[in-house]
Amino acid sequence: MSNIAVYALGFLAQGFFSARMLIQWIMSERAKKIVSPNIYWICSLAGSVLLFIYGWLRNDFSIIFGQLISYYIYIWNLNIKGVWPRLPLVIRGCIFALPIVAVSLMLSQAEIFVQDFFHNSAVPLWLLVFGSAGQFIFTIRFIYQWYYSYRRHASYLPVGFWIISLVGSGIIVAYGIFRLDPVLIIGQSVGFITYTRNIMLGKGKSKKVKK
Repeated sequence: MSNIAVYALGFLAQGFFSARMLIQWIMSERAKKIVSPNIYWICSLAGSVLLFIYGWLRNDFSIIFGQLISYYIYIWNLNIKGVWPRLPLVIRGCIFALPIVAVSLMLSQAEIFVQDFFHNSAVPLWLLVFGSAGQFIFTIRFIYQWYYSYRRHASYLPVGFWIISLVGSGIIVAYGIFRLDPVLIIGQSVGFITYTRNIMLGKGKSKKVKK
């Protein structure tokens, strides 16, 4: 696949992620509080599938690592909101099995995988560790979000989620600059305003509750 096609795939993935943030932001501003709309999780899952493929084509383990962890949390949120059960069984099966199939392919070609991802001359080990750290922090937000929501038996996007998002996103942007990756730089930079505004909305709501 040509570089143009690969980048187009990556930008399409980031388009879904940017769309989810924009829609969530607008809906939160209207509600004067942080909301967790269905479309946020639908766009998340669609973007995750595409970005996973993009990371594979770019031989970039840090991108794949980040998507593997958050993927099923997106599905969990869609399930608790009643969206997932309404999808056709075949589509649910294909979506659910995608990461499992991909990991199986990696394991079946472990030597090639290690060579391509961990000994990639385009990504020095220190940079791989740095990028993976950013993806890990960025992904922790969804683990936190899942735990927070699981305890309350509903889908929420708490203030802590946005704080972690801001930190992880900053590291990923720096990683993207080192890698000269416009998809990561532009895609993650867009979120800064949204993350900050949701933190402000969440903090403002907490102050009103305390009063």
